[in-house]
Amino acid sequence: MFSKIQQKLAFVFKMDPAAQSTAEVVLCYSGIHAVVLHRVSHWLWSHGFKLAARWLSTVGRFLTGIEIHPGAVIGKRVLIDHGMGVVIGETTVVGDDVLIYQGVTLGGTSIAKGKRHPNIGNNVVIGSHASVLGPITVGDHCKVGSGSLVMHNVPPHCTVVGVPAKIVKTGNADDMDLGTIPDPFTDAIEGLKKRLGELEKRMS
Repeated sequence: MFSKIQQKLAFVFKMDPAAQSTAEVVLCYSGIHAVVLHRVSHWLWSHGFKLAARWLSTVGRFLTGIEIHPGAVIGKRVLIDHGMGVVIGETTVVGDDVLIYQGVTLGGTSIAKGKRHPNIGNNVVIGSHASVLGPITVGDHCKVGSGSLVMHNVPPHCTVVGVPAKIVKTGNADDMDLGTIPDPFTDAIEGLKKRLGELEKRMS
C-alpha cells in the first residue's frame, strides 16, 4: 500500500511541475481526491452496493467537480490535473500512467446497455476539454490535443487533434509537448491565405 502511494506521488511530481510538496499534493489536489473516492465507490459497485456507490460518487463530484461513474475502471497512477468538469462514464476503462486535464469527457454516444464508453491505453495524455466518445480504443502512448473530438479508434503512439480528431503525428508521441502539437485548422487557413495571395498577384 505504501509503495503504491509512493508511486502515485512520484507520477504526480513527474507530470506536474507545479507540485511543490507531498503535503500540497495530498491536501490540495482534487484529482487525487476524486480518484481515491472512486476506488472506494468502485469497490462498492463491484460488490453489489450500487446505491451506496452512486451516492459516494455524487459526493465526490460535489467536493471535486470531477464526475467518475463508480462502474468505470481506473488504472494505476492516473492523474487528473486541475480536473474541474471531467466526466468519466460507466463503462470507461482507463489504463495506467494516464494524464487527464480539466474539462475532459470520456463519454458514450448511445443509450443502449453494454459497452458504450472508451478504453484508454497506458501512458496516454488527454488535453483539456477534449471529448473521447463511444466504445472506441485510444492506444498506448497516445496524445489527444486540447478541444479535440475523438470518435474513432486511435492506434498506439499517435497524436490526434481537431474536430473530428485526425492523426497529426505517429511515433515518439511521448516526446511531443502538448503546446507544440500541430493545428490542422491553422495550417489549412494559412494555406488558403497563401493561395489567395498568389491569386491576387496573378489578377493584378
